[in-house]
Amino acid sequence: MKSLLATLKSLVANLLLWSFFVGGLVASTASGAVLDGTAKNAATYTGIAVSLLAGSRIAKKPKIKAFLSKPSTLWFLFLFNGGVAALCYFSMDGIKGIATAAGMGLVSLGAAGGLLASRRGEPNAA
Repeated sequence: MKSLLATLKSLVANLLLWSFFVGGLVASTASGAVLDGTAKNAATYTGIAVSLLAGSRIAKKPKIKAFLSKPSTLWFLFLFNGGVAALCYFSMDGIKGIATAAGMGLVSLGAAGGLLASRRGEPNAA
């Protein structure tokens, strides 16, 4: 059984990690409403980096890792992100549409890779 100090330390660490993740998402999406020019770009890219770093640390946690490995979650990620990628490609103009479609398509392909990897790991029923 974990001690009270270890539990409190874990709670604070998780709270900080999730706070950095959400704060990075907010900074990357809402900086355009507050800032202009170079400051807006710096805040956007810094927010992206912080949210990616915190998100990758969150994804390594056992409960989140187990959730992301479930076939139902992988199917949702594959279909939803693939649909959004196609929608963005056809509805947005220029490089923004292409970049958004490419990013969402990569997430969709990653989920498809997870589905294929889990399928290969199952023994064949003969």
